[in-house]
Amino acid sequence: MSAINERWTSERVELLKHWFNAGLSCSQIAGQIGATRNAVIGKLHRLGLSRPQGAFGDRLERPRDPSRPKAVRRKPWRLSIHAQREMLSAAYPGSCSQDMAIDSPHKCSLLELSRAQCRWPISEPGAEDFAFCGNASAEGLSYCIGHARMAYRLPGRARRYAGG
Repeated sequence: MSAINERWTSERVELLKHWFNAGLSCSQIAGQIGATRNAVIGKLHRLGLSRPQGAFGDRLERPRDPSRPKAVRRKPWRLSIHAQREMLSAAYPGSCSQDMAIDSPHKCSLLELSRAQCRWPISEPGAEDFAFCGNASAEGLSYCIGHARMAYRLPGRARRYAGG
């Protein structure tokens, strides 16, 4: 029988208590008495032995090396809705109407759509004539100027006060 499969004899339990009181970790105790770490943890639990919280906290926290730069996560670049609205107002002055017709001679499917094309859906998904606008999209936006004016509108109450 291997040392790992041995039963908990009173002698092994006394060794376990001795090494536990000496401050060894469960992995170190397991190596000393020939058991697995999980077996040691289980036996300590059944014996009601535990260490105060944070007993090994100093081992986990390492001081950060000041010469090593901290990792910086960059947020993806996107225009805010207000910046998009101002850009559209400058590029396409005048009032916006939900009913205005936008000519889309470059209609295409999802698979044909490229990054620089308008992603405005035309018709209903699943319909035979469903497609995307396909016109050149405005810089920094997902839609052409006409569809962007429809997509990036002020809420109803704010639109009334803005005069648009």
